[in-house]
Formats: sequence, structure tokens, C-alpha cells
Amino acid sequence: MKSLYVKFVVITIGIMVFSSILAFIVSNAYYQQNLKPQNDQKITMIAHSIARYTDEHPDANLNEYLENISAIGYQIYLVDHSGEEAFFGSPFRDKSLFVSTKESVLNGNDYHGILHFPQKTFVTGFFANELKNTIGVPLTHNGVNYALFVRPDIKFLFNEMHLLFGWMLLITIMLSIVIVLVSTKYLVKPISKLTTATKSLSNGDFNVELEITRHDELGELSHSFLRMARRLEQMEDMRKEFISNISHDIQSPLSNIKAYTNLLENKSVSAEERSHYFSIINGEIRRLSTLTKQLLILASLDRNEDILKKRRYNVGQQIKELLRSYQWLVNEKNIMLSYTLPDIEINGDPSLLNTVWDNLLTNAIKYNQSGGSIDISIEEKGEMIEVTFEDTGIGLSKTEIERIFDRFYRADTSRTRTTEGTGLGLSIVWTVVKLHDGQIKVNSKDHEGSTFIIELPSN
Repeated sequence: MKSLYVKFVVITIGIMVFSSILAFIVSNAYYQQNLKPQNDQKITMIAHSIARYTDEHPDANLNEYLENISAIGYQIYLVDHSGEEAFFGSPFRDKSLFVSTKESVLNGNDYHGILHFPQKTFVTGFFANELKNTIGVPLTHNGVNYALFVRPDIKFLFNEMHLLFGWMLLITIMLSIVIVLVSTKYLVKPISKLTTATKSLSNGDFNVELEITRHDELGELSHSFLRMARRLEQMEDMRKEFISNISHDIQSPLSNIKAYTNLLENKSVSAEERSHYFSIINGEIRRLSTLTKQLLILASLDRNEDILKKRRYNVGQQIKELLRSYQWLVNEKNIMLSYTLPDIEINGDPSLLNTVWDNLLTNAIKYNQSGGSIDISIEEKGEMIEVTFEDTGIGLSKTEIERIFDRFYRADTSRTRTTEGTGLGLSIVWTVVKLHDGQIKVNSKDHEGSTFIIELPSN
């Protein structure tokens, strides 16, 4: 996670540097296009004002006047036709100036050195203390023509501001780096905890704790991670439960088959006993067959949702045929069976939906009581159909209702007289119904019976 921390810091500082360079370039372009001409024009006006004053006041001492002007923040260079020159104010760093430029100003032309100063960075252009970076205007005093070159004394005017801006820039950079380091640690810390929690999950430790007081995306990620951890813990419990149940469900019939096979080897066994033993062995084989079929169905549904082979068919007639095949078992348990099954057609997979009705019916019979009842009905509701299986069996608790569609989960068998369930039937029901874009509802009370309502689109 340190690498992520370093990357975040480097990227953030890189963005700061890039933004600074970009801002510098944009500011330079703005200076060159807008501020520079304005600055040139303003200083030209000041230079003409100085020249006009000297022309209008021939009695004034020119040197003293220019000394006073330079004292308030200007650098001045004065030259006449004979080449005699004088400097006022702070010295120029570079005093080079073309002779042709001096002669042009002496002949009455203005020199715009600030405007035409080389197109360099605005720091160089604005602060360059060079004689070429001045405004030149003609000046006449007592009948003598001069060339006056003027520029603001930037160092004099803005020396304190230079220091202020320098310290502000330095402090801003240092504070930005510190804030980036601290804020990055704050942002990366939850991810570090998530990494530690992930390692715990990979080692089989589902008891992970995370700080979920945040209300941003990382807080939502922590919530989702904890939900995933709880779900994985449930799945691990279900896996262990499945291994235990499936081992028992396979071992029990195999043990019975082995035991009764050994009994059949005894020649003293009567024909009646032999027939009974064969019946028991066949029953155990059927149990194994049912278990493997349900496992295969679930595996097929998981591998490929395109397993559906839909067609238009009569679902009412399908359930009636299923009831006829279980009529003997219903009579054997003395259960009253009633149904309302009109001829209603739907667009679905007959084979998979028959598995749904089969599982719901066998559960209603298996967990019912002698003398109980089962009621099955179909009703059209707009573009949906509603299939209801209602029984007067042992019912389900609230805890069991929450888990009955989990794979390999079996309700508390201590309340029943059978342990033949595999815990796969209702999971198959739920999966098939969802594949048909339907939904299943359960209403049940402990010891009072259960109602399963299947809603399916008719088209």
C-alpha cells in the first residue's frame, strides 16, 4: 500500500507542477498580448508629461527635476546630439542602446522599447533592467534637444512585494506538499485496512472489522466489503453444512444397501423377507438418484442461463397430470386435495416448471399431517399468472423462511418425521422462477401451514 501512497503523492505534486507551468504560460501570453501594450502606453504618457513640463518651464533646473522624478521610482537616461549623457536613479544593468535609436528620438520620434522588447517570459520582459527596455521621447529644454529614456524602477517600487510574493510562494508550496502528504494518508488508510481485511478473508477469517463512519465512496466500499464478508461467512457455513448433509445423505442409503445386501446373502432368508429387503434397497437407490438429479439440475442452471427452452403450453393441464401421479401418496397420507386449475397457457419451459410444481407438491405432502389439506390454484392477473400451493403442514419459523431458498439448507428436522430432504428442492424452485423473470412469495406460520405463491409472466 506504500506504493499507492507514493503514487498518489507523486501524481498530486505532478498535477500541482503541471498546473503551475500551465498557469505561467497562460499568464505570459496574457502579459504579452494585453498588459505589455498597456504598460508601454502608460509609461509613454508619463515620459511625454516629463518632456512637456521641461519645455514649458525653461527656468527649471533640468538635472534637479530629473533627480526628483527618479527619486519617486523611475530610471532615467538623458542624451543630447553631442553624445553627452546622464543617468538618474538606479543604474541600468545593461546600458547598451543602438545609436540609431538615440538619433531617432533626437529627431522627434518616440521609442517603444517596452512594447518591442524581445518576446521572452513576462518575468524577463517586465523586470529586465536594461536600457533597451525603456520608453524614449524627445525633450527640449532651453532650446537644446535631448532624447529622454524612462522606465519604472521595479526594484525600488516592488522590492518588498518581491520578498512577500517569494515567501508566499514558498509557504504555499510547502503547505501544499504537507497537506498532500496528510490527506493522502487519510485517503489511503481505509484502503490499507481493506487490504488487511482481504488477507484475513483469504485465510478463512471472516471476523473482520472496518471503520464505516465515513460517508464517501470509501465508506460505501467498506459497507459493501462487510456485507460481502458476512455473505462469504454464510456461504462457508452453508458449504460445511452441505458437506455434512450430503455425506449423510449418501452414506445413509449406501450403508442400508450394504446391510441388506449382506442379509440377502444368507440362504435362510425367506422369500417374503427377501422381497422386503429388495424393496428397501430400491428405495435407497431412488433416494440417491433423486439427490444426484437435483445436483445435476442446479449445476445445469448455474452453468448456462440459456438452458431455457420456452414454448406456449397449458400450465393448468400440466399441474393436473402431476397431481394424478401423486394421487396414491395423497390417499395414503389421508390428505384432502383440492384445486382450481383452469386452462391457462403461458410461455415457459415445461420441463423446468414441472420441476417447480413437483418440488412444491412433494413438500406439501411430506410435511403435512394426516387428515390435513392441500389447495392448489391458478389465477390470471393482467399479464401475470399466480400459482398458489397452500397446505396445513408443520409450517415454518421466520428464521427458516429467510433461508429456505438457500442451497443445502434444511428446516429443523426435529419437528418432522422425516430426514429425506436434500435441501436442494426449493433452491431449484427459486432459480427456475427467477430464470422465467418471475418471483416467489412465502407466507407461513409455525405449526399452521405454509403458502407458496409463484408469479410468472404469461407471455
